[in-house]
Amino acid sequence: MPLSTSSTLLCSIVIIYIHLLQFLTPTTPQSPDFRYNCSSNGNSTTTNITSAYRANLNSLLSSLSSNNQTTIINNHGFYTSSLGDYPNTVNLISLCRGDIDPENCQSCVKKSTAKIVEVCPQEMEAVIWFDVCMLRYSNRFIFGIMEIHPTSIGFLRRNVSDVDEFYKRLGTLLSGLRSRAASGGSDRKFAADSAVSDLNTIYALVQCTPDLEELDCSECLEYVASAVPNCCYGREGIKIFTPSCNLRVEPYRFFAVDPQLAPPPVLDEPSVKGNKSRSDRTIIIIVVAVVIAVMLGVTIWSFFRNIKKPKEIPETVQEISAETIVFDFGTIRDATSNFSDENKLGQGGFGVVYKGKLSSGQLVAVKRLSRNSGQGDIEFKNEVVLVAKLQHRNLVRLLGYCLEGSERLLVYEFVPNGSLDHFIFDPIRRVVLDWDRRHKIIGGIARGLLYLHEDSRLRIVHRDLKASNILLDAEMNPKISDFGMARLFALDQTQSNTSRIVGTYGYMAPEYAFRGQVSVKSDVFSFGVLVLEIISGLKNNSFGHDEDNIESLLSHAWKNWNEGTSSNLVDPILLTSDSSRTETMRCIQIGLLCVQENVAERPTMASVVLMLNSLSLTTLPPPSHPAFVLMQTSSPGSDTNSGRLRSRRSNYVQESADDASITSPYPR
Repeated sequence: MPLSTSSTLLCSIVIIYIHLLQFLTPTTPQSPDFRYNCSSNGNSTTTNITSAYRANLNSLLSSLSSNNQTTIINNHGFYTSSLGDYPNTVNLISLCRGDIDPENCQSCVKKSTAKIVEVCPQEMEAVIWFDVCMLRYSNRFIFGIMEIHPTSIGFLRRNVSDVDEFYKRLGTLLSGLRSRAASGGSDRKFAADSAVSDLNTIYALVQCTPDLEELDCSECLEYVASAVPNCCYGREGIKIFTPSCNLRVEPYRFFAVDPQLAPPPVLDEPSVKGNKSRSDRTIIIIVVAVVIAVMLGVTIWSFFRNIKKPKEIPETVQEISAETIVFDFGTIRDATSNFSDENKLGQGGFGVVYKGKLSSGQLVAVKRLSRNSGQGDIEFKNEVVLVAKLQHRNLVRLLGYCLEGSERLLVYEFVPNGSLDHFIFDPIRRVVLDWDRRHKIIGGIARGLLYLHEDSRLRIVHRDLKASNILLDAEMNPKISDFGMARLFALDQTQSNTSRIVGTYGYMAPEYAFRGQVSVKSDVFSFGVLVLEIISGLKNNSFGHDEDNIESLLSHAWKNWNEGTSSNLVDPILLTSDSSRTETMRCIQIGLLCVQENVAERPTMASVVLMLNSLSLTTLPPPSHPAFVLMQTSSPGSDTNSGRLRSRRSNYVQESADDASITSPYPR
């Protein structure tokens, strides 16, 4: 037998022996180690601490370390405080693990207040994690905001015996814990439980800071859970800490028994003293020895009989480094009832989207790429790699993917209200969208694009922003979806060129459709079209159809803006008050600014977000002539701008029959 095989077998025996001995001898927990980061915003440099800030920080830390147990009990181990005026305001959060008693909580918090200033003496932002408590502070507002960076990861070097079985059980366990923790109240978002895997039991806990909304807590825990396979593949013990949530997995019970849970079976210590106690202990030791001998024999027999070859990973998967779950095809097939028509949510040029329900009860949306779709492995990998690295409440979350044979499946969070176009262009369902909801949708889309363009770890141009790619959750919050056409930019890159055009008529910027020039301003143009569609309830690319008057929504909006009759553009079902009328007119002006033909004159999404929060029209610049204004024709076939424009379009792009995205199977 090779040396490495012998070592692995010996380690397995030792681990089994240690686990069995846990039932015979009590263990004393070791002093918890700690991890820290001196800039909880993930920056490489920080502003040095000022004397005023230091005084406020010392005051808060002193108050926190001297808090009595009554305060800790009343707040369930969660503490927030703020002191000082900007820019020397100190915002502080402290959180103890949900199963820790007040005495140990207070002890850990006191230790963290001393340690954090020792390891981060000059920074105005810091976070420190012990096993049972966390402390962070910053000069910026941090309350109720979900933050996943920085992320601290630790793991045991021991591997599980059956990786597939381990992750199957762990995935189900963490999914249930995430749901329970996220649904917790404003004083406690914590859950812990166990699950049996192979010969071992998996113990896990998850926790969020209680100031998070349920959705934010769920998103944070989903992020840390999705990081497990990549960071700690096959490891028995895992610890992942972020400023807003944490996760821990161990092969032994490390948390106190939750009174709401039925404790897993354990072997009780003998309670009878004297000879009977010694006799019982002797019997237990003999049983343990026999069990070890039997398991050793089984292990050796299994090793020589069933040597498993490592699974070959498809080339496409090897190139995908995203922190996502790889789903088994059978799991997705069962979740969607074998992709039944009853579960079909929609269909486009890429294929069909199905509603599914995982064994854990979680609802998902499964995007099944059609075999004859133009969206092939390149677009599939593009979407997995990009979306998995994006975390924002206005972007749809990618939960995982499946590559099996010719199947290409993407598994997303289920967004119950479907896409925006099913509401805004429907004469009945559009009534649901009053002005407040429409304004909220516009603002959410703007924040999502701003994140893609400037605030994420990547700079991404979506290239296919349209009403059907905006999904609405249960509270009608918008989520940008479908990143198969997205293009990744370097952080300092402003423009790129492509010879293949992808997108949808009516939403493409002219410099992109005609010259293949891609930039963040391409998305800004699409956003402007979308804003005008949301306000009017009309489609830009099907506004006028009679042969004698070919007019787009953009030309209609521009004409009414110049004539001072912009109210003609507003959906008649919006009975606006004076205050909402001002917001509506401001959004029309913002939409026209975004669709200006001159690329340089279009605002950035950062400016758009600021303009949406502006309180008057006087602060906005006047818009110039929009692009793609189709002029009235005197007769069919006359050589007008519209005729030339449509002819030029046909030389560059191909439009699908169902107005789906224009895709290209070639690299971009």
